[in-house]
Amino acid sequence: MLKIRLKRLGRKKQPFYRVILIDSRKKRDGKAIEEIGFYNPLNKQNQLNIAIIKEKIKQGAQITKTVKTLIKNHYQ
Repeated sequence: MLKIRLKRLGRKKQPFYRVILIDSRKKRDGKAIEEIGFYNPLNKQNQLNIAIIKEKIKQGAQITKTVKTLIKNHYQ
């Protein structure tokens, strides 16, 4: 099953996340199938490719709660 979730990057105490499409059995920081956007929690900056996310959800990909919240905040 494919999931749309976050991949952690950055240094200690300075997290930076990429929104990725990955197989649900892979580890959190494993190799992604596709990178869809990013999220920086330090300055609340995010960029998401909503068209690709919608397309992948129609194809059966599951979305995590955190990414769902990011999408909601992206539209506000």
